[in-house]
Amino acid sequence: MAARKTPKKKSAAASKAKTVRKRVARGRVEKTTRDMARATLQCIEDVARAVATSIDESGLPSLQMPQRNLRNVSYDKKTGYFELKGNLKTRTLDVNSVKTFAQTIRLMALAREMVSGDDFATKREAYYVSKNWAECKFNEQRESDTVLDDVEGMFSIRDITREHLRFIPEEHGGSVVGPLVVIDRDPETGEEIRSDCSAMGSGAYTVPSSVDHLGLETTAEFVLAIETGGMFQRLNHHRYWRTANCILVEMGGVPTRATRRFIRRLSEDLKLPVYAFVDCDPYGICNIYRTLKVGSGQAAHINARFCVPKATFLGVTPQDIVDFGLEDATHRLVEVDVKRARDAIKNDPFFQAHPKWIRALKQLLKMGVRAEQQAFAKWGLNFVLEEYLPAKLRKRKNFLP
Repeated sequence: MAARKTPKKKSAAASKAKTVRKRVARGRVEKTTRDMARATLQCIEDVARAVATSIDESGLPSLQMPQRNLRNVSYDKKTGYFELKGNLKTRTLDVNSVKTFAQTIRLMALAREMVSGDDFATKREAYYVSKNWAECKFNEQRESDTVLDDVEGMFSIRDITREHLRFIPEEHGGSVVGPLVVIDRDPETGEEIRSDCSAMGSGAYTVPSSVDHLGLETTAEFVLAIETGGMFQRLNHHRYWRTANCILVEMGGVPTRATRRFIRRLSEDLKLPVYAFVDCDPYGICNIYRTLKVGSGQAAHINARFCVPKATFLGVTPQDIVDFGLEDATHRLVEVDVKRARDAIKNDPFFQAHPKWIRALKQLLKMGVRAEQQAFAKWGLNFVLEEYLPAKLRKRKNFLP
């Protein structure tokens, strides 16, 4: 019988617990709040003055804004996000555009009022404010949202965002849990407020509409951006963030601007890898992930701030359906899915720049099926956190770009 080998004693260095690196990011102060408000007011007044001058000179006043569509964007891997090519559209006051032109000016006036009075309006409130605008009121919020997007596009040329104009979204900014401390300040007293995202009980920290002023501290190794609330809740309930030493962010479908900006700061300021975990379908890939990573054509004027160029795609991938035996836990692709995937292959600059994605999308179309994150429950409710995620994280170099 062979003698049992005596295990070697671990060195003192090896016996020590792994040193945890603490990453810290201070809140960004591009300008003081007062200076930013002053710059925003100046831009609004400059545009209004140009319109007034044109009228005084008996000319037709006009407003210029970027064309917001996929045809007016370019993508460079080095830059990492969709950029505007520079094509502009001009809105000139004439008989056909008089109502839209007036609505644009009224929204500018509302923005000026809010910036001056340190107030804000949700997009829904902006719609209802217009009910006092007589014949130039909006009939539906869809109309006010479109004009508001045009207003932001117009001012984005001057580096002014919708948030600077004091229009904020209705939806919350996403949920966050894990080894992260978010440092904010009381708006009245200026007193520091520290929110420990690992001490939220069964809940989570909610990302505010503005995040640039926040301080951030973490010992996490990466960020896992999750499409669905159900998967986020499962991973949070079982404290996966503690097991994997990561920050979990619930995107809730296409992530809001605030969520994208928050993840961008985790990536850029804290130097954390960001891995996207979404459904394996054309919408999850071509809308949710693509918007997180490089932005969109409709919002190309803000992509430089509101996307995460260094994010990579953990899954669910078409190959995962095969590798993890999910063939009988899938759903057939419907017509809109097929169209979205084919459009991405044919027209989307991001996917066209990455042959791996073209192959993955073609594989998905050939399989003719889609798989949800929850499909792994086929093998057990916690298979995703006990088997799937650990297996994927061992092969990070294989993640899709």
